[in-house]
Amino acid sequence: MAENGGCCPPMDLFRSEPMHLVQLILPIESAHLAVAYLGDLGLLQFKDLNSDKSPFQRTYATQIKRCGEMARKLRFFRDQMLKAGLTPETRSALEDDLDVDSLEVKLGELEAELIELNANSNKLQRGYSELVEFKLVLHKAGEFFQSALTNAEARQREIGSTQTGEESLETPLLEEQTTDQSKQVKLGFISGLVPKAKSMSFERILFRATRGNVYLKQAVVEHPVTDPVSGEKVEKNVFAVFFSGEKAKNKILKICEAFGANRYSFSEDISKQAQMITEVSGRIAELKTTIDIGSLQREKLLQTIGEDYEQWNILVRREKSIYHTLNMLSIDVTKKCLVAEGWSPIFATKQIQDALQRATLDSNSQVGGIFRVLHTKESPPTYFKTNKFTSSFQEIVDAYGIAKYQEANPGVYTIVTFPFLFAVMFGDWGHGICILLATLYFLAMEKKFSSKKLGDIMEMTFGGRYVILMMSLFSIYTGLIYNEFFSVPFELFAPSAYACRDPSCGDSTTMGLIKVRDTYPFGVDPAWHGSRSELPYLNSLKMKMSILLGVAQMNLGIILSFFNAKFFRSAVNIWCQFIPQIIFLNSLFGYLSVLIIIKWCTGSKADLYHVMIYMFLGPTDDLGENQLFSGQKTTQLVLLLLAFVSVPWMLLPKPFILKAQHNDRQSGQSYIPLQDTDESLQSETAHDSHAHAEFEFSEVFVHQLIHTIEFVLGAVSNTASYLRLWALSLAHSELSTVFYEKVLILAWGYNNIFILIIGIIVFVCATVGVLLVMETLSAFLHALRLHWVEFQNKFYEGDGYKFYPFSFKLASEEEE
Repeated sequence: MAENGGCCPPMDLFRSEPMHLVQLILPIESAHLAVAYLGDLGLLQFKDLNSDKSPFQRTYATQIKRCGEMARKLRFFRDQMLKAGLTPETRSALEDDLDVDSLEVKLGELEAELIELNANSNKLQRGYSELVEFKLVLHKAGEFFQSALTNAEARQREIGSTQTGEESLETPLLEEQTTDQSKQVKLGFISGLVPKAKSMSFERILFRATRGNVYLKQAVVEHPVTDPVSGEKVEKNVFAVFFSGEKAKNKILKICEAFGANRYSFSEDISKQAQMITEVSGRIAELKTTIDIGSLQREKLLQTIGEDYEQWNILVRREKSIYHTLNMLSIDVTKKCLVAEGWSPIFATKQIQDALQRATLDSNSQVGGIFRVLHTKESPPTYFKTNKFTSSFQEIVDAYGIAKYQEANPGVYTIVTFPFLFAVMFGDWGHGICILLATLYFLAMEKKFSSKKLGDIMEMTFGGRYVILMMSLFSIYTGLIYNEFFSVPFELFAPSAYACRDPSCGDSTTMGLIKVRDTYPFGVDPAWHGSRSELPYLNSLKMKMSILLGVAQMNLGIILSFFNAKFFRSAVNIWCQFIPQIIFLNSLFGYLSVLIIIKWCTGSKADLYHVMIYMFLGPTDDLGENQLFSGQKTTQLVLLLLAFVSVPWMLLPKPFILKAQHNDRQSGQSYIPLQDTDESLQSETAHDSHAHAEFEFSEVFVHQLIHTIEFVLGAVSNTASYLRLWALSLAHSELSTVFYEKVLILAWGYNNIFILIIGIIVFVCATVGVLLVMETLSAFLHALRLHWVEFQNKFYEGDGYKFYPFSFKLASEEEE
């Protein structure tokens, strides 16, 4: 960690917090409370000392099972509340009078009561639904018999004049035309309700099963009815099936069961039907009253549960996480103590000791917890103290890889360089203001959105709100430099320094421009926009600027590798890695950057492509008109020689020096003086990955060869990669121009309000969809790549692991 000395402020993010491995010895009676206080503190990452045991073999498996059962009951309550349209009340703090044992009893009683209420309610509701269906059957099926009786009376009157009075209304409706009374058949019938969707299939199956020896009558029920079995609203038909014989009856009953048709029997006597309807209506009214009383009682119970639900849920989650942590501790042979090991930041030592002392006092334990620092060769986890502003920038780095313990953290520089490189590609202060307004809305709604569940894309955008804020501010800055507001230039800081060559000219693209005033004070002169020289001028400016920015950032990466080597006391990395790398990069591309600046300052016409190419192909050739300063040829020869020397310098010495150091360690230096904690940790986590492993010279040499080739080729490809700053900036500018000129200005030229409105809508949609969404995402990803590949590969290993302390706050955030 950077020392807080002198005039410089502390750089907490530059290196991860110093960590140490600690051992806690906790008496059984205070262990639970100690772990609870450490969970509130959230600065200790416990190690699992029982990794060889299954979850069921651990000490507190029973308690975890109890907590799991309580959590199940709480989930059941939550589901019931959601079905009833109730939401649990939220409380900020946990009440002290809550006790797990009494809560377990209370939850059991409430669950039993709620289950009983649900069972009674379901039973009553089913009976109510059956009575409603029965009433429908009585009405609809009764109509069948009423209409049949009416038809029979009419037929009786019709044939009364031609026949004697032998036939009467008591004669069966369907009978065989025979005089033999013994062969007359009395028809049976079955009535009920069948789902409307299945009624056609039901009819066909009945016909086929009985070979047409049934008579089916159906009537549609106007409104859906609640099915007694499923409890859902279903559209149904009332049916009555008339049949003959016991065999047919059995077949019909089986078909009814298969189709889910509910059967209801009633009397053929019409007077009895009316009496049954009256009875059923009375019973329905009674059941409705009983159901309403039960619903009120259930709702009242759920409201009582909802008042304390969040409190109970927090307590159960805390208890479960405490017992999970206690299961990671090893139990002493005497079974009176629990032994814990874990990583914690050095600054948290006093806080952890205070938490242990408080647990001892609050649990009335006779013995206090013991805190010890252990010495280890194991690499500690990486922990950066971040706030809501720096955390999103740190996550950009962590997405590539977690920093190795105490190596230089690129997150510090990413806060500035990432939004700046984005803005170089997205330079338009009009677009920057649009993104700024959207971000300010997120910041204004921060409290509301933090406690609310958002969609995946919305949540990602909200999480990176401070990154987007910086991106928008830098975009406004670079947009002012480019002098572009939706591709339109403005004379913001002064009038243009240029005017038409001919006073009568009206088109600067054909007549050219001459300088008439002082140079425009800030950014690109607005007169360049729309001129014949705009594209060549901006191309040259942005391309050279991209190279300067790229070389500067790559140099920063190599300088950070020096600070890493210095911090880890690795002289071999300073002399055989940092120095040749900085020489090689600056002999070629550092020199190119100097030439660009000299050309800008002197206004020379020299061709820099020619200078750089012939620096390799003809280093002794005369430069001619491409000479920018005296002694240039000698300088180029020296730089070329340094570049060639630095390649074997990177490749050869380091493996041999490492081999010699390894031999020295093996040649009888068995006893070394003990070091203090900080030094031992630093030396044990040396930056060189071959420090403790068995030394294989061939492996080390091949590793160094790959590293050297990668750096040499990367110096060229990485510099070329920064040209994406120029390419995307140009693409953004040209797209803005096309949308402005070919949509908005073109629509304006028609002098038609309808076309103008359409043009404005198309312009807004294109600007938002393409420039503010797709271009933003594109520039973001390219800036991400420049940081991950071109910048971080110079110094950042990123093979550490993150510090995950035991914390109730972190656990609740993960569950949400």
